[in-house]
Amino acid sequence: MECFWKAVSRKKPNNDDGSHSKLARVLTLLDLTGLGVGSTLGLGAYVLAGSVAYEQAGPGVVISFVIAALAAAIAGLCYAEFASRVPKAGSAYIYTYITIGEFAAFTIGWNLMLEYIIGTASVARGLSGYIDALIDHRMGNALKDIIQMRISFLAEYPDIFSFLVVLIITALLAYGVKESTLLNNLFTGVNLIVIVVVLVSVGIKANPANWSIQPTSVPEGVNIGAGGFLPYGVAGVMAGAAKCFYGYVGFDCIATTGEEAQNPSRNIPLAIISSLVIIFLSYFGVATVLTMALPYYLQDPVAPFPRLFDYLGWQEIKWIVSIGAIFSLCTNSLGAMFPLPRVLYAMSSDGLIFKQLRAVHPKTKTPLLATILSGVFSGTMAMLFDLHQLIDMMSIGTLLAYTIVAVSVLVLRYEQSTNFIVSTQTKSSTVMKQLFNLTCLTTPSSLSSNIVKVSVLIYAIVVSVISSILAHGQEYLNGYHPFVCTLLAASAIVAALLTLIVSCQPAEERQLTFRVPCVPFVPLISIFVNVYLMFQLDAATWIRFLVWLLVGFIIYFSYGIRHSVQGSGSQTLSESQLDVPFAVFASVKH
Repeated sequence: MECFWKAVSRKKPNNDDGSHSKLARVLTLLDLTGLGVGSTLGLGAYVLAGSVAYEQAGPGVVISFVIAALAAAIAGLCYAEFASRVPKAGSAYIYTYITIGEFAAFTIGWNLMLEYIIGTASVARGLSGYIDALIDHRMGNALKDIIQMRISFLAEYPDIFSFLVVLIITALLAYGVKESTLLNNLFTGVNLIVIVVVLVSVGIKANPANWSIQPTSVPEGVNIGAGGFLPYGVAGVMAGAAKCFYGYVGFDCIATTGEEAQNPSRNIPLAIISSLVIIFLSYFGVATVLTMALPYYLQDPVAPFPRLFDYLGWQEIKWIVSIGAIFSLCTNSLGAMFPLPRVLYAMSSDGLIFKQLRAVHPKTKTPLLATILSGVFSGTMAMLFDLHQLIDMMSIGTLLAYTIVAVSVLVLRYEQSTNFIVSTQTKSSTVMKQLFNLTCLTTPSSLSSNIVKVSVLIYAIVVSVISSILAHGQEYLNGYHPFVCTLLAASAIVAALLTLIVSCQPAEERQLTFRVPCVPFVPLISIFVNVYLMFQLDAATWIRFLVWLLVGFIIYFSYGIRHSVQGSGSQTLSESQLDVPFAVFASVKH
């Protein structure tokens, strides 16, 4: 068992600056920012604002976007610090491999694959559906007449158009990273221009009175909640923030370009922060003018801007925005799929998945086989599956990755050694004294590092309890149930105490191009927000997510643990060294 534990916890040294990569280092700061904006700023700008205003928050949707932006920014800061530390392809996967260990890294990489596969497929389906709606559903009706699938978890018909869209994106990505990002920059520019047109044109019709509508001023039978700026209260704003958060998912694709970016230690952090600022300003502006120009109770949760322009009688602007939506979906498709081959490439290069996927074409300088496989798999899902049930699976994988990155930042900041491999044992005072650093240590020791790791682990468990109560125990809280209220209060006190303990420990002062401010508070807040949002997802999502993890674990314990590059030079596992239940996979030979 000891040898098995060493295998799953072995770490990747951070002594490779990416200079020996076979990938082409051609992406500029503009390319990286365009990739982040293009992969994130999609239908959220055209749909999410109206949907949340109508269903959850009313005019308070603007506050929902601010709260969601803060949550996304905290995660973005953690990614930015890691990008300055580790200029390699793989994003959260490689960060976790360096700080926590191999098994956790594989888990995160496997989740990132899920995020990008479903993201690519869902955007392709969205593009197909949007174009189909503009032509009065003629394409969908024609395909239904040819073949109709009557299975609950599949689409009504095979969406050939979305499959072709993914194949075109695959071909573009396989041809070359510079060419694909050039097109992405063009489409993103068009998308931003259209959003500016919307802000200026609709802003002319903005009426602040629509933020203070009272129930007495609307026809009978129309439900507008309590009226005013917060018609559904603070709870509605928070529920809207949870939904708005997913509009910011996608910026992390920038972090997968560590081996293709010019000066990655500087440009990737700048690109992450710049793209999040642009995305927030776009969302906030769209939500503001939309709810001021059209009362929130009249919004169309599926297509708010066509409803708005019909209301205003602006047919020409309606088509301009529709074209912008199509361009934004094209950039979303490109941005969603771009990171997937890079994650496959990184995991294959480390030996955790099949080594054929690490092959880089000598002419295009892209992971060709990984790109083609990603495209075929994503395209098939887009063609056959009803992806509405899978969107939450994409979110849960992303939130878990964000959580692990925040944990990794804490581990590195308070690690005794900055070589990411070993911690030098040093003498220290008793554990009780070191909890609050009564010995006044100024540099991390082995004891202080271990205290941080244990504290963060307990903190994650405690915030899981808090999130579970807040998400599913509102009835007990409203009824002042003594046990639930006491448990919530005790958990909050323990979380605060753990935060104090971590903040008392000495941190390393390595000079980086970017460092997360206010450590440990920012990463700990990020962990809490991400865990809370994960608990907002339903049980069916967690079941599907666990099934996906089970498939990944079978691959790791049957192949990756034996073919790992980190294990090949130092140790190998024989059948006798793999304890049950993992001995079932022992038939696979290295």
